[in-house]
Amino acid sequence: MKYLYAFLIVFGSTAVFSQTATVQGIIFDESITPVPFANISSATTGTVSNANGFYSLSIPANRAIELKISYVGFKPITLKLNLKPDQVEELNFVLKTTVEQIGEVVLQNEERARIEGVTTLSPETVRKIPGANAGVENLLKTLPGVNSNNELSTQYSVRGGNYDENLVYVNDIQIYRPFLIRSGQQEGLSFVNTDLVRNIQFSAGGFKARYGDKMSSVLDIEYRRPVSFGGSFEASFLGGSASVEGVSEDKKLSAIVGLRYRDNSLFVNAKDIEANFKPRFADIQTFFTYQFNSQFELSFLGNIAVNSYNYEPFTRQTNFGTINDPKALLVFYEGEEEDRYETYFGAFKATYKPDENYTGKLIASAYHTKEQEHFDILANYRLGSVSSDFGDENLGEVEFTEGAGSQFTHARNNLDALIFNLQHLGSYHIDEHLLEYGAKYTHEDIRDRLQEYEVIDSAGFSIRPPLPDFANDQPYNPFEAPLEVYQSIRALNSTKIDRLTAFLQWSYRTSLGDSRLWMNAGIRTQAWRVSGKDIESNTQHIWSPRAQISLKPNWDKDMLFRLSGGFYHQPPFYRALRDSTGTVIPTVKAQKSIHIVAGNDYSFRVWDRPFKLITEAYYKKLEDVNPYTIENVRIRYRARNDAEAYAYGLDMRLNGEFVPGTESWFSFGYLKTEERQGNREYISRPTDQRLKFAALFQDYVPKMPKLKLYLNLVYNTGLPGGSPQFVDPYDFQSRLPDYQRVDVGFFYALKEPNDNFSKNNWLSVFESVDVGFEIFNMFDKLNSITNTFVRDASSKNQFAIPNFLSPRVFNLKFSVRF
Repeated sequence: MKYLYAFLIVFGSTAVFSQTATVQGIIFDESITPVPFANISSATTGTVSNANGFYSLSIPANRAIELKISYVGFKPITLKLNLKPDQVEELNFVLKTTVEQIGEVVLQNEERARIEGVTTLSPETVRKIPGANAGVENLLKTLPGVNSNNELSTQYSVRGGNYDENLVYVNDIQIYRPFLIRSGQQEGLSFVNTDLVRNIQFSAGGFKARYGDKMSSVLDIEYRRPVSFGGSFEASFLGGSASVEGVSEDKKLSAIVGLRYRDNSLFVNAKDIEANFKPRFADIQTFFTYQFNSQFELSFLGNIAVNSYNYEPFTRQTNFGTINDPKALLVFYEGEEEDRYETYFGAFKATYKPDENYTGKLIASAYHTKEQEHFDILANYRLGSVSSDFGDENLGEVEFTEGAGSQFTHARNNLDALIFNLQHLGSYHIDEHLLEYGAKYTHEDIRDRLQEYEVIDSAGFSIRPPLPDFANDQPYNPFEAPLEVYQSIRALNSTKIDRLTAFLQWSYRTSLGDSRLWMNAGIRTQAWRVSGKDIESNTQHIWSPRAQISLKPNWDKDMLFRLSGGFYHQPPFYRALRDSTGTVIPTVKAQKSIHIVAGNDYSFRVWDRPFKLITEAYYKKLEDVNPYTIENVRIRYRARNDAEAYAYGLDMRLNGEFVPGTESWFSFGYLKTEERQGNREYISRPTDQRLKFAALFQDYVPKMPKLKLYLNLVYNTGLPGGSPQFVDPYDFQSRLPDYQRVDVGFFYALKEPNDNFSKNNWLSVFESVDVGFEIFNMFDKLNSITNTFVRDASSKNQFAIPNFLSPRVFNLKFSVRF
């Protein structure tokens, strides 16, 4: 019997330990390129990745297994696992050339989005999708909850917020936007150079405490470190770009440099204004990394950008009204505008990793911007009825003038800002816990001269602003008071802002029965002091707690539920401290938003291809709101916290392989956001974009797979149309027409990465070569971004004249990568 017992014990043990689990995924290098034939091994078994970087390995279950991933020329990765029987764990890894990784796992894109509440975008998709201002922001505008009604602008609003409420990071370093830009055609290039991008993550709300003090969204960009020599070149009618990258022989030094040039003349010359435009934009960016040893590295990110915008208008005719009562505004201009924006940015980042559990970073950055906005423009206008007789040789021209007048605008605005940041970040792993912390000091030194005025004259009578107790009953009684300009702002400010910021965040991964559970909680705090010439110093501080929980039930259907929320404070930046007269108000409080987001991610397969439906419902309650007006993309605050607001909505996005081998998506968003001042009723905020539909679609010709189609479609319902100066906005609640835009690109790949050409063929030296044709605003929709309000002296009415955006434009594009 003792032999029988011994046999049963041995057999039982063997049966237990013979149970297995599976680990599978993809091995990438630092440029997110699959690595073939990488080694994946444990103490008892091993395998290699296939030509697409995919691997699958069976390992013993219910045991602590050390998994090792290695490849010649890359530092190995080691990871400890303990999986349940029959469990299939999908783990993707990134091999690095200079940093040894222990326990670092790169989650699949969809897993990161599901757990952390972020959307991960492909840099390759960003580079291919057509748009009037192509880049990361162009792709963001196809996501639900992200709205923009200006194709020439890189600015966007998220879930009812304005442009200033969005955070942008590149390699953990916060990026700033120019101050004086007032129209999209003046903006030029986004800071983010898509040729340098490795990873893109975006959160539309409910983001972690590790991110900064803004109320709407986070765009987190990571630039890549080269692993070999390479480069790219692109040219089109809109300009061009080039990049080159490489590593040293000892693999310690890596560098990538990108140059860009853009000329928006193709768009602005196609508008309804005849003018001499010279919108020229150029920049150069560098990213260097030096690895001293396996524990310490130093990197540098630098950028120099010069934006020049010269504008000399001649005439403009804008037709509006109805079919039965067509009207037109005809304007003759004199004068010109000369704007120039120069920015200089540099940041050093030191990363220290003494062991497998701790990583520390020290970042020092400086941002310097010099901005000039100078113009003197005289506009003589006629407002009248348009000939609608098809037999008339003057069809479409103004045949009867109902109002005439002139407008003279003048500006000599100059701004010089220097922003310095010193920041320390740290993260520490303790089993399944992750602690992250950070502290940051910011000094902002802003010198601003604001000098602008506007004079309006109608039929020889100068119009002054509607002041209290003002009456003009000419010609019965002569007007003897001094003439005043319609609008005048003069200010000279020298402002300094010092900020101390800190955060602490805890993340934890565990199980809840058969379900997986992720939690994180954190808190941010900031204290800031405003001072300067003729400014009474003022100090304030805020606390912002936040939390998030994600649950993945053990269901047959692949679903994940997420709930996040907290307090999101936005301390005022310089622009929010300056009121409509140009005076700096140091007592302006931080705007506060209580934000709650509930989301569901559902992954499924259709036609044996992967799809995913993401749904998020959100609610924001805003207090201490600083009201503002928007003119094109320029925001002007009232510098007082006398309003409250709310926003709620629903965002949905369905993405997947509608065409095999490509990713496409369709987005839907509903939003309602209103505000009220004092005890008055609620009215729509300037960003109240009720409905949105968007699509990003990629396709190819089945019999000619190298001929590809890229489609970018956006439909937004109209925004509030704004109001004239010096009037009550409650009296002007009309809306602009709906925004409809379709951009399409047709490209043919002369060479793709997997093609083999003989050495005698000129294409053999390139990795890929594409030539294409783009149509912007394919259906030639007349979209408008703002209204110009014109007074009719005879009827005493004011007409809202739409300012139209760009019509249909064609472009040729050529790009290579090597």
